[in-house]
Amino acid sequence: MRHAYFASLLLALVATVSLPLSAAPTALEPTRTITTELSTSALDLNKADAATLQSQLSGIGKTKAEAIVAYREEHGDFASVDELLEIKGIGKALLERNRDKLTVN
Repeated sequence: MRHAYFASLLLALVATVSLPLSAAPTALEPTRTITTELSTSALDLNKADAATLQSQLSGIGKTKAEAIVAYREEHGDFASVDELLEIKGIGKALLERNRDKLTVN
């Protein structure tokens, strides 16, 4: 009984160690790095559509995202990120939560 228990523990240990080794890339395989716009740059308020604003910004739902786009269409491009404060429902706290994610170009 003891030998069977020890053998099953040894088998589990070997399987745990060998699985990551077999899944690791070999020296011949090129390493690929995938970057996305989200991780490399801020979201441009003057180009983003409502769906993008909604999905990328914290606390911005469908209604606020559509209000941002409507404001931009009515008043022209945003001159600064702070101009978001002119939109009903967007206050200082919400702006500060998203400031690092936003830019205007």
